[in-house]
Amino acid sequence: MRRILMLAFCLGVLGAGSALAQSKQMVQTMSDKWAAAFNNGDAASVAAMYAKDAYVLPPGGPMVKGRSAIEAFWRQTAHQVGDAKLVTVDVQRLGRRSAREIGTVTLETKAQPPQQIAGKYVVVWRRIGGHWLLATDIWNADK
Repeated sequence: MRRILMLAFCLGVLGAGSALAQSKQMVQTMSDKWAAAFNNGDAASVAAMYAKDAYVLPPGGPMVKGRSAIEAFWRQTAHQVGDAKLVTVDVQRLGRRSAREIGTVTLETKAQPPQQIAGKYVVVWRRIGGHWLLATDIWNADK
């Protein structure tokens, strides 16, 4: 009986961790880490937040697939824009190991004078090997 109770407790904790990671607050925390790495020009840390087989779907550009290509994409993008701020608007659970996030983003160009860019995004998060990673990332500007 004691083993059954312990097993039930462990499964409950594991399940709670999975649900917690799909909460709006937890997803916002992960998005804040992404923005901090991007704003620091750390493309390697940004890319590490993506699954190895992830896709980035930038507006007006070709699809980017795989962590190394994603790192190169964000490194190049960081030369053009910065001061990224992401706001999680909605999180929908897509199962025990995935979630969809919808949010808004603001950026500032590095041109002179700088211009503010506002947009929205959709990402799919997947739980892989105990970590929540970005699987799909797509966005567009409001204007």
